[in-house]
Amino acid sequence: MELLFLILKFVIGLLMVIKGADWLTDGASSIAHKFNISSLVIGLTVVAFGTSAPELVVSTVAAASGTNSAIAIGNVLGSNICNILLIVGTVALVYPIPVTKGNLKHDVPLCILASIVMFVIAMDTFVDGSEANIISRSEGFTLLAFFGIFLTYTFSMARKTEETTVIETEKDNTKIKDFPIWKSTLIFLVGLAVLIIGGQLFVNGASGIATSMGIKQSVVAVTIVALGTSFPELFTSVMAAKKGDTAMALGNVIGSNLFNIFFVLGVASVVHPLDAGTMSTFDLIALVGSSIIFWIFCRIGKQKLTISRGEGLVLILCMIAYYVVQVLNAV
Repeated sequence: MELLFLILKFVIGLLMVIKGADWLTDGASSIAHKFNISSLVIGLTVVAFGTSAPELVVSTVAAASGTNSAIAIGNVLGSNICNILLIVGTVALVYPIPVTKGNLKHDVPLCILASIVMFVIAMDTFVDGSEANIISRSEGFTLLAFFGIFLTYTFSMARKTEETTVIETEKDNTKIKDFPIWKSTLIFLVGLAVLIIGGQLFVNGASGIATSMGIKQSVVAVTIVALGTSFPELFTSVMAAKKGDTAMALGNVIGSNLFNIFFVLGVASVVHPLDAGTMSTFDLIALVGSSIIFWIFCRIGKQKLTISRGEGLVLILCMIAYYVVQVLNAV
């Protein structure tokens, strides 16, 4: 009976997190749209922040408890792997993803850099011979500094394309819900409140399920929790791809991954230092490896600078293989 209650709490929390993120994204995107911000920039920032809100809330709530570091870190790590392997793979199956030279030269390499940074700060025993793997507050502030650099770069690129931004926004007019400022703000705030409450239920449910079933929190975090908090990214990216807006879909995944590591993990570790010893080396290598595969697929193939349907299928198969390893480790 207790396990059933925990599962119910987990599901209700997940539904609240997803719906809250949806409202938050609608409100934020509507506000950004009124300021003539392009589809790609909205994907890289506003929508990415909205769809990363579940990870932010879940990881921050887990970190604040002081006992759920595995969920805080595993959620970020698993979500980023899911974003690349499952979401990019699924979107590519729906509609092959054209990749711009800017994505190839700047955005995707930034994803690789973020993954390597996470690997380094989470592997203290390997990197500098420390006794324990801890993501400290100082490392959290460093991650937030990287996040600031990312935002500065994004808006700098937006200013360089200011003349085309208005045209792009007008073309995307039917793809972003348009509300009055007061309503957009209200939707944003309500979504945030639902996110926070849902996040608390979600973390408590996940932690309780792991404890009651004797499964490591880290395994639950990089699989069930990460998959659940990645639903907004999956839904947003697939819908964008079906509408032909692959710039939004790709920008959403890239932006979300950078937000997750630089902002979500940064905030969580500033709130409370995180015990990274709960994460396996395999998980961290999988994160870096998936980012590198993402970059390779952006460069190769019969169609130049395009992630094809075949490559999308390979990414999904890699995701399945990763989950199989997690299940075997949990047994």
